[in-house]
Amino acid sequence: MLFIRDIVQQALATGYLTIAAQEQLRQLLQTTKYGKEDINAFMRLQKAAMDGHVQQEKSELIRAGAL
Repeated sequence: MLFIRDIVQQALATGYLTIAAQEQLRQLLQTTKYGKEDINAFMRLQKAAMDGHVQQEKSELIRAGAL
């Protein structure tokens, strides 16, 4: 079973959140029960993205006019 914290850990390690990972996060947040550890991980990812430590593939494609 995939956990939110697993996706977050990979994004934080690589500094990059792919469209596929973003979609997985969306599905997990909408369809599963998650604990405090997953919520805290998701909040860390949001902060890292806001601070520029994690780039989002979808945002980059939108800026480039590819989407």
